[in-house]
Amino acid sequence: MTLIVSLILPLLALWLWWPVPFPGRRQRRWHLGITLALALAGLGFATLWRMDVLAYAVEAWVQLAFGWVLAMFVMLLAYLVLRDAGWLLSRLAPRGSALRTPWHGARTNQAAAAAILLLATLGIWNGLKPPGVHERELLVPGLPQELDGLRMAVLADLHASPVKRTWRTRRVVDAVMAARPDLIVLPGDMVDGEVEDTAAFVAPLAELAAPYGVWVAPGNHEYYHGYRRWMAHFRGLGLGVLENQTARLDIRGRTLAVSGVGDLAALRPSAYMRGGLAPDLPAVIAAARGSDAHILLAHQPKQAREAAATGAFDLQVSGHTHGGHMLGFDRWVVAPANHGYVRGDYRVGGMTLFVSSGAGQWDGFTVRLGVPSSIDVLVLKRGPAPGR
Repeated sequence: MTLIVSLILPLLALWLWWPVPFPGRRQRRWHLGITLALALAGLGFATLWRMDVLAYAVEAWVQLAFGWVLAMFVMLLAYLVLRDAGWLLSRLAPRGSALRTPWHGARTNQAAAAAILLLATLGIWNGLKPPGVHERELLVPGLPQELDGLRMAVLADLHASPVKRTWRTRRVVDAVMAARPDLIVLPGDMVDGEVEDTAAFVAPLAELAAPYGVWVAPGNHEYYHGYRRWMAHFRGLGLGVLENQTARLDIRGRTLAVSGVGDLAALRPSAYMRGGLAPDLPAVIAAARGSDAHILLAHQPKQAREAAATGAFDLQVSGHTHGGHMLGFDRWVVAPANHGYVRGDYRVGGMTLFVSSGAGQWDGFTVRLGVPSSIDVLVLKRGPAPGR
């Protein structure tokens, strides 16, 4: 898929400059050549990465460079569609109309290209910088009174890697601990790279602690990089790993079940999979039977409809979407791929779904514009039980 997308980039370069009336061939060749070179660089980065011949410490930086180029061309596509839609409307507008502007003028396109370059670079910077803490109340219908006010920190999609190094993870851990949560959950995609490539960059996670534990569920990126070894490593860090398993927590005389299930990626195996298990909702429902409230950690929000249909869960916590990365891109691309769930809270049947924007993102598309990364601190609040 990455290579297929990359093959489109040179076509977008041609689309940008071909209709522009330049005074001479040299200027056309110069503008077209620079943009084509950038497009071919993106294709080259994608090819080099997919050949899988580089050490991951190098490959991660190649992915970052590819993501920077891809972000530019995603924004370029949006610009070209708007530009040529405006041009078509101008053909229908009467003389003297404001629509009668030089839509294909060289200066207009140069300004757009410069703006796109700056926005893509800013987006990469936004994606790499450490996330802030966002605290909010979350209504959970039917939550027992004794659990009202429980503070749960959500640390999703950390994607620690040779690009996002130990200092960043340290900043994240310090921010989580400063928020003083009662419970910490990590709903998947903690790492990129094999254990030997990335273990040093997740070492600070061993310092996460909360009165009711630190609980991890797997995400699809763990499946790409030696799943079993990573789960063992997380356990070695003292994290509570839930692989289609349930932890029953006694909180103020009530039983809160926290379940973690496998990721949906296991249902569509690919050559890039390195282990992993499919989600098993019946197993965790059985393990949580008799509890007073049930939280499900499921990496992809697409599992929400199936989970809600069981009537066994009060709250599902997910990540995976990275909040949609960019305004516009979130609603038009990311939402349709995730049953409409992008970030924030949703009511799905009688269940509450919370989708975190994530504390990081994959190096291959790190850009964030208008959708900041986030450490979420959810203050659970009691609401009327479903059907009342």
